[in-house]
Amino acid sequence: MVGLERTVLPLVAQADFGLASQSVVLSVLVGFGIVKALANVLAGGLADRVGRKRILVAGWLAGVPVPLLLIWAPSWAWVVCANVLLGINQGLCWSTTVIMKIDLVGPEQRGLAMGLNEFAGYVAVALTALGTGYLAAAHGLRPAPFYPGIVLAPLGLGLSLFAVRDTRGHVEVEAERHGAPARESLGQVLLLTSWRDRSLFAASQAGLVNNLNDGVVWGLLPVLLAARGLPLQQIGLVAATYPGVWGVMQLATGALSDRWGRKWMIVGGMWMQAVALVLFVIGADLATSLGAAVLLGLGTALVYPTLLAAVSDVAHPTWRASAVGVYRLWRDGGYAIGALVAGVLADTLDVPAAIAVVGGLTLVSGAIVARVMRETLPYPGAQRTAARAP
Repeated sequence: MVGLERTVLPLVAQADFGLASQSVVLSVLVGFGIVKALANVLAGGLADRVGRKRILVAGWLAGVPVPLLLIWAPSWAWVVCANVLLGINQGLCWSTTVIMKIDLVGPEQRGLAMGLNEFAGYVAVALTALGTGYLAAAHGLRPAPFYPGIVLAPLGLGLSLFAVRDTRGHVEVEAERHGAPARESLGQVLLLTSWRDRSLFAASQAGLVNNLNDGVVWGLLPVLLAARGLPLQQIGLVAATYPGVWGVMQLATGALSDRWGRKWMIVGGMWMQAVALVLFVIGADLATSLGAAVLLGLGTALVYPTLLAAVSDVAHPTWRASAVGVYRLWRDGGYAIGALVAGVLADTLDVPAAIAVVGGLTLVSGAIVARVMRETLPYPGAQRTAARAP
């Protein structure tokens, strides 16, 4: 569903609606990011209280109208409205799938589970971004690139209704093994995850900056490449390469974080993203842009599943879903903050300067993780040894 917009929407803003201001173009990401961030918190809190499956189904119901609104939109306000619904869809559905996979695998394979989840999501983003680029080149910017969404949203709803079972029973079993403390309120979890626990704080700010730079790439990269004269097919290729590498490599990076630990994979990934953003600024040809996209995808793959696994390491099973929701509040709030920062910088300076500033912020975020976060994964053999002990 997100991949429907990745290549085409910034170009639709200019071609169909005549929007020259990058701040106005990126307003669609502000709405998406704010709504998705709030939906994450709602999903996490409700998942701990009413179960996972109901939240998943509700999220898909919100997603069904999105492609139709994008196809029929007579004004940019319709596109903003579609992205509000998309934010609800993503916040409820993706948070729930993350939480359910953590429920299912237990403490020893959280990184693997998050790698599988993010692999599925971002390979789909990449394939859809590539496909919409070719559809736009062959049939125009609207409506053809958004037709796949008419199939995808009902398919997600049907699978959620008929193929998914709730996983709250797994949480109850795990909580018994840990010993169940008094359940934390959502307000207490918000404070713990945002500030009081330094490792959760480090993860939250890194997630925010990660999605801040992802939002900038989403909103400004097609504009930058188009200004450099790349045709739509090549813009689609670059836009698809980044989430494609990100998605595929998470199969490895998530599992490796279960063996190597979380902290330094996160630090290295953030710094790798910073280098990639600088390459986008200084590169003027397709080869350099593709190289930057590969590097950015690899850096994000090191960070994305590992941050989720780190939050799950720290949180107790009885309030883990709420903690994941709060972390994702900050992480996906990065879309809104990134869109605002990038829009203002792009309008006052230019697009390359906006991308360069965000690269600097990404470098600083990695340094904060290096300084503040403790290693959240126990010694790689500790859990297995404990499990075998009589």
